[in-house]
Amino acid sequence: MDFDVVVLGAGIVGVSAAVHLQARGRRVALIDRRSPGEETSFGNAGLIERSSVVPYGFPRDLGTLFRYARNRSTDLYWDYKALPGYAAWLARFWWESAPRRLDGAARDMLPLISRSVAEHDALIARAGLAELVHARGWMEAFRTPRAFAHAAEDARKAAAEHGLRADVLDGAALRAREPAIGADICGAIHWVDPKSVLDPSALVKGYAALFECDGGRILIGEAATLRASDRTWTVRTEHGAIDAKEVVVALGPWSDLVFEPLGYRIPLRAKRGYHMHYRPARPILSMPVVDSERGYVLAPMRGNRLRLTTGVEIAKRNAPPTSIQLDRVEPLARETFGIGERVDREPWLGMRPCTPDMRPVIGPAMRHRGLWFAFGHNHHGLTLGPVTGRLLAEMMTGEAPFTDPAPYRPDRFR
Repeated sequence: MDFDVVVLGAGIVGVSAAVHLQARGRRVALIDRRSPGEETSFGNAGLIERSSVVPYGFPRDLGTLFRYARNRSTDLYWDYKALPGYAAWLARFWWESAPRRLDGAARDMLPLISRSVAEHDALIARAGLAELVHARGWMEAFRTPRAFAHAAEDARKAAAEHGLRADVLDGAALRAREPAIGADICGAIHWVDPKSVLDPSALVKGYAALFECDGGRILIGEAATLRASDRTWTVRTEHGAIDAKEVVVALGPWSDLVFEPLGYRIPLRAKRGYHMHYRPARPILSMPVVDSERGYVLAPMRGNRLRLTTGVEIAKRNAPPTSIQLDRVEPLARETFGIGERVDREPWLGMRPCTPDMRPVIGPAMRHRGLWFAFGHNHHGLTLGPVTGRLLAEMMTGEAPFTDPAPYRPDRFR
């Protein structure tokens, strides 16, 4: 039970890091308290989001801020009990979302975003998972002509600047392409370059099976037991303690359970979100669609199901789940997209690991030899998992990184 590297966290980022390190000759153990793909990677909308070249910033227009303050919107719900713990983080997020700083975040994220599909494609081919992925893109749908016109202009600029493909569809063209979409949607932007995953958890499990097939070990263990001794890291698993010279913390929203006891103060917070599956009452959507002015996504999944994923809930990480956001958007989705009866007994609750500057944390820890971080991918963990795994593995094995990792360095928050 002696390894070169222990990767803590078997979500899309941790599994991808393990695969890339193993491909470079490292003996790797992947450790989590659950099986691969069972936490945050389980419940997202399944987008490999090549077109999201601008991060999701904090809205700065007064109308949106007033709507959020009233706490009645469909795209954001906040629990007042959580606000004291989030106040400093939200203030930094707002500051980082100013136009100039948001442009900087977009520039820093572009090298990762631009390679996201290609890095997934490489793993999908190796693991034989092509049946899980559609190359149809996704749509931003709009309810008001003003919002649609503004988004269409932004889409044309983004497509020209970044070499993306985007079709601007009026209501008639949209419904010709997606008959299930109701007349209350006046138009949509079809982003062609992204891909969608019909079962995100199965994709992660498939990558993990590739890792095991090539000799990797997946173990059930508790990351919080991580200890440093001399030049070795030790963590307890169900098969006993294991040792490694290096350790990767890729625990998503739970990464602070490891880095905080080691003395690191990284502003990581979890944005909560929910999903529910429905039977389609109309012809099923051919690709994911976001109701842009209401803040939820409907995505086709395996088994003739539609997955509705909600916007953001600001609440304590261990707070009980609520039905507020689903209760608000379900009637809208039923009218607009024709969702039928619920499939799941209870909504699924997940956590999105977020940093206030909208960049992930990727790289070596400052004060501990052999400690590496890979977390904080905001709303794009599935998108950025494989490309993060590649960048981290290049750094750890002394290869020339395919892009400058400086924007993601852990010490930027000091």
